[in-house]
Amino acid sequence: MWRDLHDVGRSASSGGYFRQPWTSAESELRAWFTEQALARGLDVETDGMGNQVAWWRPSEASGPAVLTGSHLDSVLDGGAYDGPLGVVSALAAVDVLRARGFSPSRPIGVSVFTEEEGSRFGLACLGSRLVTGASTWADARERRDRDGVFLGDAVAAAGLDPSTGLLSLDDVGCFVELHVEQGRDLVDRDVAVGVASEIWPHGRYRFDFEGEANHAGTTRMEDRRDPMLTYAMTALAANKQARLAGQRATFGRIEVAPNGTNAVPSRVTAWLDARCSSDEALAELVDAISRQAGERASRDETSLRVTPESVSGSVAFDPDLARDLAGIGDWPIIPTQAGHDAGILSAAGIPTAMLFVRNPTGISHSPDEHAETADCLAGVDALADTLARLAR
Repeated sequence: MWRDLHDVGRSASSGGYFRQPWTSAESELRAWFTEQALARGLDVETDGMGNQVAWWRPSEASGPAVLTGSHLDSVLDGGAYDGPLGVVSALAAVDVLRARGFSPSRPIGVSVFTEEEGSRFGLACLGSRLVTGASTWADARERRDRDGVFLGDAVAAAGLDPSTGLLSLDDVGCFVELHVEQGRDLVDRDVAVGVASEIWPHGRYRFDFEGEANHAGTTRMEDRRDPMLTYAMTALAANKQARLAGQRATFGRIEVAPNGTNAVPSRVTAWLDARCSSDEALAELVDAISRQAGERASRDETSLRVTPESVSGSVAFDPDLARDLAGIGDWPIIPTQAGHDAGILSAAGIPTAMLFVRNPTGISHSPDEHAETADCLAGVDALADTLARLAR
């Protein structure tokens, strides 16, 4: 399965992946998932957004279902493991359970949620948000990507129609997501597998800096209203405030107008990604960065507008479930600073857990993202043991 996915959406120059939702690469991935599920005799359900679930329903299985899986989309120039490892491992775990002669007493579903990264339309976990009702199609369809394409048009162009319905999670009793760790906690502990305790709250905020376009050569430095200077100070302030507070703040995307080498810009738009250990800490960090940005804008004679584009509160996973699963393999219970579909399902009231597989460098959202095969196989066995415990 891993070889099947290796070249789908992969850049020949960087080695990274461009698997944005409702593109040809993502359509190929959905077709691959369907093929793999049908080859295992699983019943495949695809909704009008492209969310998928492959069901293992033996005749004797009944009661609330156990759902597992992850996502197949990537960030721009992303790594191979973020998302696909959870999907491939879930299918492999079904194989392991069958090889053991295990027959579940409850249905088991392998899920793929679309647009988890939010890399195209700016709202992370969009597929699971729509399925759980955390977001509505009426609002989501008006979102635009970087090329100005409406989400509604992108979905239609992919041959999908949300009016035909979305997945129902009414019969799901619990959800378990396996994911490559996006950090070094398991490396430091020298263990291959861990269980999640919580997801830090995080948000994406758009900073619009407005100034005055002018000639780069003829305009004296003291006569400029340069929004790039305001942005530059804001990026440095974000770094300093996050370091002082022990939190996370990143400006990773920027747009400049008119974007000319010999012109003072008129506008700079930058996106802040902020993640903190508590909801209160997140609010305090963003307020501190915004306040310093506003003060600098006053000195630069520029203007600033801050718009929250998506904010997700802290998620504490079911502690009893986490302890129960950790006891299967004496796995450590650790927090994560990355957002996941598991967080959306947990917030919707579904008992949820996560398993992490060790990442030897901690690098993620990069072509250098990696996990050793032995650790991945340990993750498959851990997920199989977990599903057996939950579906018994």
